[in-house]
Amino acid sequence: MKHKLTITALLLFSIMMFSCSETPSKKNEKTAAAILGNPEYLAISYGGYREITRDIQPTIAQLKEDMKILAAMNVKLLRTYNVHLDQASNLLLAISELKKEDPSFEMYVMLGAWIDCKNAWTELEPDHNAESERNAVEIETSVSLANQYPDIVKIIAVGNEAMVRWAASYYVQPGVILKWVNHLQELKKEGKLPADLWITCSDDFASWGGGDPSYRTKDLEQLIKSVDYVSMHTYPMHNTYYNPQFWVVPDNEKDFSEAEKVDAAMLRALEFAKKQYQEVSTYVKSIDSTKTIHIGESGWTTISDGHYGEESSRAADEYKAGTYYKLMREWTNKEKISLFYFEAFDEHWKDAANPIGSENHFGLINLKSEAKYAVWDLVDAGVFDGLTRDGLQITKTYQGDKNVLMQEVLAPPSAIKSDK
Repeated sequence: MKHKLTITALLLFSIMMFSCSETPSKKNEKTAAAILGNPEYLAISYGGYREITRDIQPTIAQLKEDMKILAAMNVKLLRTYNVHLDQASNLLLAISELKKEDPSFEMYVMLGAWIDCKNAWTELEPDHNAESERNAVEIETSVSLANQYPDIVKIIAVGNEAMVRWAASYYVQPGVILKWVNHLQELKKEGKLPADLWITCSDDFASWGGGDPSYRTKDLEQLIKSVDYVSMHTYPMHNTYYNPQFWVVPDNEKDFSEAEKVDAAMLRALEFAKKQYQEVSTYVKSIDSTKTIHIGESGWTTISDGHYGEESSRAADEYKAGTYYKLMREWTNKEKISLFYFEAFDEHWKDAANPIGSENHFGLINLKSEAKYAVWDLVDAGVFDGLTRDGLQITKTYQGDKNVLMQEVLAPPSAIKSDK
């Protein structure tokens, strides 16, 4: 009898030990439903390219450096844009290695599958009513990576600004996005993708029915019903040039100081973003009242020699960008909206022929490993202590001198002459 009791006790002890042996990384693992809208899990758009061409891919070591920097900033959810380049698979490998090195390390990914129309990026005329043959490969690769790294990939986004008509080089009709979203949802039902993997599309606010009513089609209605949540983009910065009514200094602010004009303009920029979010929310919830909306992109460039520079809307500088970042984080965190801020680091391949082109300078950290004004406070707090990027410590732009920074800040114009 005593022998039997001993065996029983050992079995019970073994069961208890097995149940407690779950690794810390598994315990900490979250679903998309738990991460999205959680202010403890800040989101960001990520590209790790250091060079002026994507032919030179970031190394695993560089990707791991970036992940440590972002984790120190309390970023735990990344957005990527395509899987046809090595960066996506290498990023997942880098995160996986970091988790093995430190089981408490958390980083999750919204994996982007790039979608094009037929003849996109070729000398032929883009056919917006047909899709690229390569889309199927992009989706297949995304499925493979999601299955290979189910602890990291929590969302697949079908397309990036792939439905908005101003993306004239490559946009497709909503039916193409719907087709692939339905395909992925079916794979989940069949057990060929994790059941808790969320599927979305990340697109301009207009594409989600938040503006021009011509976008509000039957296919869009079905797409809203089919995605697990809506990922919308809003860019007040771009609208300082393309839709400047909100941006120019109104008559009741003419007597403000230059600094006051800038601060008032940034509050209007925040309200602009809120309005676009609300317009999307109103339409989406008229189709499906249960659907949540998060912000897949919003950002502000710090340098421009074009539409956002001194000779045009005067929107680009570090003070305005930093102010926008802080305002947007405060609003979205309070409202439990995930904001995939665009973007983590500057990437100069985007406008390789023009080093001071606006697209090269949306990052919170530049290619000299300098934290821009938006995150100077994190440098002061010691968040980056012991961390480097490409062998360089994270320091402040302008050597942390706000007075020097402010000398480059211009108030918005009273009127904008557009050449559009």
